[in-house]
Amino acid sequence: MPHLRISEAASLLGVSDDTVRRWVASEGIATARDAAGRTLVDGVDVARFAARASAPNDRTDVLRSARNRFPGIVTAVHADSVMAQVDLQCGPHRVVSLMSSEAVRELDLEPGSLATAIVKATTVIVEAAPGTVR
Repeated sequence: MPHLRISEAASLLGVSDDTVRRWVASEGIATARDAAGRTLVDGVDVARFAARASAPNDRTDVLRSARNRFPGIVTAVHADSVMAQVDLQCGPHRVVSLMSSEAVRELDLEPGSLATAIVKATTVIVEAAPGTVR
């Protein structure tokens, strides 16, 4: 399972390092230490807390035409021999992607993995509450 430093988990969740440390203490989240002695938390545990999060910053230096990028953490992977559903929690947003099981294996996606959902669509639907449209 992927492990994250406290600061990485905090960045993904949109909270402070201290908040993650409080969650570790109050929720009994298991921790480990890396070779440098830094505290690590399991990515699966971070994924459980992702629904409480705000959108994290995109840390890549890559330019692309798609403007709708949602960095987050994989919360579930449901795969059969051909297709897979990958659920990501990207800040307060749940993003679901359908892809080949081969792509899941190539990207090494599993709960707790860091990933970015990139959405490029030709249709955007806008809703308005009744009474606000004239």
